[in-house]
Amino acid sequence: MTKIMMITKEGEAFLARIQEISGEAITACDQCGTCSGSCPMASEMDITPSEMIRKTQMGQQDVLSTKAMWLCAACFACTVRCPRGIDLSKIAEALRQISLRQAVDHIDIAGIPAPERARLPQIALVGAMRKFTS
Repeated sequence: MTKIMMITKEGEAFLARIQEISGEAITACDQCGTCSGSCPMASEMDITPSEMIRKTQMGQQDVLSTKAMWLCAACFACTVRCPRGIDLSKIAEALRQISLRQAVDHIDIAGIPAPERARLPQIALVGAMRKFTS
Protein backbone atom coordinates (compact mmCIF):
# COMPACT_ATOMS: atom_id res chain seq x y z
CA MET A 1 0.00 0.00 0.00
CA THR A 2 1.35 3.43 -0.97
CA LYS A 3 1.54 6.11 1.69
CA ILE A 4 -0.05 9.35 0.51
CA MET A 5 1.73 12.49 1.61
CA MET A 6 -0.39 15.55 2.21
CA ILE A 7 1.00 19.06 2.09
CA THR A 8 0.40 21.10 5.25
CA LYS A 9 -0.77 24.73 5.38
CA GLU A 10 2.77 25.68 6.41
CA GLY A 11 4.09 23.68 3.45
CA GLU A 12 1.68 25.44 1.10
CA ALA A 13 2.93 28.82 2.34
CA PHE A 14 6.55 27.69 1.85
CA LEU A 15 5.81 26.52 -1.71
CA ALA A 16 3.97 29.75 -2.51
CA ARG A 17 6.91 31.80 -1.22
CA ILE A 18 9.43 29.88 -3.33
CA GLN A 19 7.19 30.25 -6.39
CA GLU A 20 6.85 33.97 -5.71
CA ILE A 21 10.60 34.54 -5.37
CA SER A 22 11.60 32.28 -8.30
CA GLY A 23 8.76 33.13 -10.65
CA GLU A 24 8.62 29.44 -11.60
CA ALA A 25 5.58 27.15 -11.70
CA ILE A 26 7.10 24.49 -9.47
CA THR A 27 3.95 22.38 -9.41
CA ALA A 28 4.21 21.95 -13.21
CA CYS A 29 7.16 19.57 -12.70
CA ASP A 30 6.13 15.99 -13.44
CA GLN A 31 9.30 14.44 -11.95
CA CYS A 32 10.71 13.06 -15.20
CA GLY A 33 14.27 13.32 -13.82
CA THR A 34 15.75 15.05 -16.86
CA CYS A 35 17.17 17.79 -14.64
CA SER A 36 19.05 15.26 -12.52
CA GLY A 37 20.39 13.50 -15.59
CA SER A 38 21.53 16.80 -17.09
CA CYS A 39 23.11 18.35 -14.00
CA PRO A 40 26.93 18.34 -14.00
CA MET A 41 26.90 18.82 -10.20
CA ALA A 42 24.37 16.07 -9.35
CA SER A 43 27.07 13.63 -8.28
CA GLU A 44 28.24 16.12 -5.63
CA MET A 45 24.76 16.87 -4.28
CA ASP A 46 23.23 15.13 -1.29
CA ILE A 47 19.84 15.06 -3.06
CA THR A 48 19.25 15.18 -6.79
CA PRO A 49 17.80 18.25 -8.50
CA SER A 50 14.51 16.39 -9.07
CA GLU A 51 14.38 15.53 -5.36
CA MET A 52 14.97 19.19 -4.55
CA ILE A 53 12.00 20.11 -6.74
CA ARG A 54 9.83 17.37 -5.19
CA LYS A 55 10.62 18.43 -1.63
CA THR A 56 9.76 22.00 -2.60
CA GLN A 57 6.52 20.87 -4.28
CA MET A 58 5.54 19.08 -1.08
CA GLY A 59 6.43 22.08 1.08
CA GLN A 60 9.13 20.15 2.93
CA GLN A 61 11.27 22.86 4.47
CA ASP A 62 14.05 20.36 5.25
CA VAL A 63 15.16 21.05 1.67
CA LEU A 64 16.76 24.20 3.14
CA SER A 65 19.24 22.04 5.06
CA THR A 66 20.54 20.23 1.98
CA LYS A 67 23.66 21.24 0.12
CA ALA A 68 22.07 20.75 -3.30
CA MET A 69 20.78 24.31 -3.54
CA TRP A 70 24.26 25.65 -2.77
CA LEU A 71 25.91 23.46 -5.42
CA CYS A 72 23.65 24.53 -8.29
CA ALA A 73 26.07 26.07 -10.80
CA ALA A 74 23.28 27.92 -12.66
CA CYS A 75 24.59 26.42 -15.89
CA PHE A 76 21.02 26.03 -17.19
CA ALA A 77 21.60 22.47 -18.47
CA CYS A 78 18.44 21.42 -16.61
CA THR A 79 16.42 24.35 -17.95
CA VAL A 80 17.41 23.71 -21.56
CA ARG A 81 16.36 20.06 -21.32
CA CYS A 82 13.28 20.40 -19.11
CA PRO A 83 10.16 19.43 -21.09
CA ARG A 84 8.13 21.84 -18.90
CA GLY A 85 10.60 24.74 -19.26
CA ILE A 86 11.19 25.01 -15.52
CA ASP A 87 14.30 26.97 -14.56
CA LEU A 88 15.68 24.99 -11.62
CA SER A 89 18.49 27.50 -11.05
CA LYS A 90 15.87 30.14 -10.18
CA ILE A 91 14.31 27.73 -7.69
CA ALA A 92 17.73 26.97 -6.16
CA GLU A 93 18.37 30.71 -5.87
CA ALA A 94 14.98 31.21 -4.19
CA LEU A 95 15.81 28.45 -1.70
CA ARG A 96 19.18 30.09 -1.01
CA GLN A 97 17.44 33.43 -0.47
CA ILE A 98 15.02 31.89 2.04
CA SER A 99 17.93 30.23 3.83
CA LEU A 100 19.99 33.42 3.90
CA ARG A 101 17.05 35.39 5.27
CA GLN A 102 17.21 33.14 8.31
CA ALA A 103 20.48 34.96 9.13
CA VAL A 104 22.67 31.86 9.31
CA ASP A 105 26.19 32.29 7.97
CA HIS A 106 27.68 29.22 6.30
CA ILE A 107 31.16 30.66 5.86
CA ASP A 108 33.41 32.75 8.08
CA ILE A 109 35.98 34.69 6.10
CA ALA A 110 37.99 35.30 9.28
CA GLY A 111 38.24 31.53 9.72
CA ILE A 112 40.25 31.16 6.51
CA PRO A 113 43.99 31.46 7.26
CA ALA A 114 45.47 34.69 5.83
CA PRO A 115 48.00 32.95 3.51
CA GLU A 116 45.26 30.77 2.03
CA ARG A 117 42.90 33.74 1.73
CA ALA A 118 45.60 35.66 -0.18
CA ARG A 119 45.90 32.84 -2.72
CA LEU A 120 42.17 32.56 -3.36
CA PRO A 121 40.82 34.33 -6.46
CA GLN A 122 38.83 37.42 -5.51
CA ILE A 123 35.85 36.22 -7.54
CA ALA A 124 35.74 33.05 -5.44
CA LEU A 125 35.71 35.06 -2.22
CA VAL A 126 33.01 37.44 -3.47
CA GLY A 127 30.91 34.54 -4.80
CA ALA A 128 31.26 32.57 -1.58
CA MET A 129 30.36 35.57 0.55
CA ARG A 130 27.30 36.25 -1.62
CA LYS A 131 26.08 32.66 -1.52
CA PHE A 132 27.02 31.57 1.98
CA THR A 133 26.50 34.56 4.26
CA SER A 134 23.41 36.42 5.32
